[in-house]
Amino acid sequence: MSGDQELGAGMQSMMREVQSMADKFKMEDEEQYYSPYAHLEKATVLQEARIFHDPVAVRENPRKCCTVIAQLLHLQNTGQHLSGQEATEVFFGVTKLFMSDDASLRRMVYLFIKEVAETCNPDDVIIVTSSLTKDMTCDVDLYRGNALRVLTRIVDAAMLGAIERYVKQAIVDSSGQVSSSALVSSLHLFNASPENSTIVRRWISETTEATASPNEMVQFHAMQLLYQIKSNDRLGVSKLVTQYSQRNSLKSPLALVLLVRFTSKLLHDE
Repeated sequence: MSGDQELGAGMQSMMREVQSMADKFKMEDEEQYYSPYAHLEKATVLQEARIFHDPVAVRENPRKCCTVIAQLLHLQNTGQHLSGQEATEVFFGVTKLFMSDDASLRRMVYLFIKEVAETCNPDDVIIVTSSLTKDMTCDVDLYRGNALRVLTRIVDAAMLGAIERYVKQAIVDSSGQVSSSALVSSLHLFNASPENSTIVRRWISETTEATASPNEMVQFHAMQLLYQIKSNDRLGVSKLVTQYSQRNSLKSPLALVLLVRFTSKLLHDE
């Protein structure tokens, strides 16, 4: 009987512990989460954005600059859009941050330009193309890949012709990060306008070469772009499927899945 009592006491103790934990989780769930940017005021953020024009502050306190950019993006994404003049002033300030070598700040600059470029005056956006082109041809893979992604988002068909050779070189770059960035950017360009797609179709040789990359993501993105280029040519798609099915050169599981999808679509269309 004493054994049954001990067992009952142990069960009660366990139940109390479980109930205590359940109450604790319930209290945590009921606690409201408050965003640090919940009461952010546009005027205050614009005032703090003047730090972008201070070379000393940019060099010595890049984290502060990152925080201000994050606040500006929060305003943008919550409907507190900047007016034309405000956007222009902030955009010019952000372009001065290219003088900093801080990697985190540079990534925030890329993100800001990509997100805000569409709302700015196209003539103002042109100003950053030289800085982005410079980063696209530097020795830092992180800068090259991200600069390429941003640049292809803000150029039109006329400007694309001027940077075409850089994109083609990036597609076959030995760095998987740079090559994938170039291929994904090419996909966006292809779908952006008929003029851009005409230019991207000329990159079929580099794209085909990228399918032989040892990097699995590069193979995957290259197969996507290659299919897009040949999508209106049924015979071309058929040759694409036959070629890569027989060659057995694709090592990327994602690229192989794409190949199966292309084959299935061909069979379905028949």
